[in-house]
Amino acid sequence: MIFLPLGYFSSQLLKNYNTWKTECPELSADLRPSCVLGLLNAGYHAVLRERDPAGSKVIIYRIAQWDPKMFTAFDVFRVSLITSELIVREVETQRNGVKVIFDLQGWRFAHAFQISPGVAKRIAAVLTDSFPLKVRGIHLINEPLFFHPVFALIKPFLSEKIKARTHNAF
Repeated sequence: MIFLPLGYFSSQLLKNYNTWKTECPELSADLRPSCVLGLLNAGYHAVLRERDPAGSKVIIYRIAQWDPKMFTAFDVFRVSLITSELIVREVETQRNGVKVIFDLQGWRFAHAFQISPGVAKRIAAVLTDSFPLKVRGIHLINEPLFFHPVFALIKPFLSEKIKARTHNAF
């Protein structure tokens, strides 16, 4: 179990997490690195060894390394879940959370077509109230204009706190 008793995470969060895993098996099933090895080998994501000045763990996602013909949005999200379940075990990460950088260079319509309102809602549920990891910042860089409608689809499902911690050029 990934929940450690630091007082940061409530029993409600534990219930939300278990409910989410039950209701979203397409995202939460088969959380083994071998299932997303192609994405990992392609360099889709990296966790920096050093923390930022606030002590947060930094994760970088390189969208150009995601081939939407080979991997679904669910596969991509599984990479995030696997990583999150590993790093949340670190006490310092539990205290200081994570900052995420999405490098959207290479974003194509094929990526956009995989993000439906249902997918957006499921992903947002994890970000907002179903996972015991504090998101301290989300930074979107190199975003093309046609990413904006996709982000507009996701944004209503995000909490005000997460919206305030999301930084981009538009």
